Amino acid sequence: MNRQKAEEILSKIEAPYIKTDLISANLIKDVSVSDNQISIKIEFGYPIEGIKQELLKKIKTAFSKLDAIECNVEISSKIVSHAAQKGTQVLPNVKNTIAVASGKGGVGKSTTSVNLALALQVEGANVGILDADIYGPSQPRMLGLTGKPDSLDGKTVEPKEGHHIQSMSIGYLINEETPMIWRGPMVTGALEQLLNETNWKDLDYLIIDLPPGTGDIQLTLCQKIPVSGAVIVTTPQDIALMDAKKALKMFEKVEVPVLGVVENMSTHICSQCGKEEHIFGHGGGESMSNQYGIELLGSLPLDIQIREDVDNGNPSVVLDPKSTVSESYRDIARNIAAKISLQAKNYTNKFPKIVVENN
Repeated sequence: MNRQKAEEILSKIEAPYIKTDLISANLIKDVSVSDNQISIKIEFGYPIEGIKQELLKKIKTAFSKLDAIECNVEISSKIVSHAAQKGTQVLPNVKNTIAVASGKGGVGKSTTSVNLALALQVEGANVGILDADIYGPSQPRMLGLTGKPDSLDGKTVEPKEGHHIQSMSIGYLINEETPMIWRGPMVTGALEQLLNETNWKDLDYLIIDLPPGTGDIQLTLCQKIPVSGAVIVTTPQDIALMDAKKALKMFEKVEVPVLGVVENMSTHICSQCGKEEHIFGHGGGESMSNQYGIELLGSLPLDIQIREDVDNGNPSVVLDPKSTVSESYRDIARNIAAKISLQAKNYTNKFPKIVVENN
């Protein structure tokens, strides 16, 4: 056994979600061969805790076909910052931002956002979520959090933490029943404050739960907030897809890459008889992905348990991490993170800051 033979074997093993092999994806950090032993170090640019054991087994099986070879494999993840749209400033302590959007309300965007944030955390990443819906904040209830955030210096605020993720929302600062009767500029200003004046702590990913719609507010937010990629949430019905396509066009205008579409409420299985029905239609998300050349990241069911979980402040990924629904969220989350890992890296923080002083 030599290094060349080992790399040949590794080149036949596919890297999860990025549609190429481990060698071509430059994921192999070290291969050392000595007598009857081989040691392999693999470093992913995205979290893969949920499928690590499966990949380990696949690699060891490939090398087990060689007699008297002991194979030691070390798999780790190192998440770095990736470029956002032009004209936006990198957020302190935030490597990547993911906008979750929909063209219309009522498609389960916020529920999807919080479960994806929790899924990324379970996969091994440091994650935060920004509730950007000033008019209808829902993340505090979904995370089971109440009370105002702390401020250590009187100028900035500390993110609230629940289920091991950081969060910020206007909902922490007002009564749950208080309506926000604000015009667009006030909403935009409030959101920028929530984003920039929160002391996020070493986040690999910040999920931004955008308000529904594609108006002036959403467009302004997308132009001022650095976004590594966007995810569109829709239901299969035609009326939701019409608006989801508008959301996609909005991101194209501000040069934010669309990572894919999530079809929510894709199918319903009757809790009494077990019959499966496509209540909101069938194949809408797939049709949209084909039409615009974006990926259908996954389909999620219309399930009363998902709704009950977020209403009780314990989203599905936390309450039942091994359930089929939770595995779907985790699969989508890994796919999203993998797509971001393929984008251009952001080296802004690597450059020295030059300060000119008058002596």
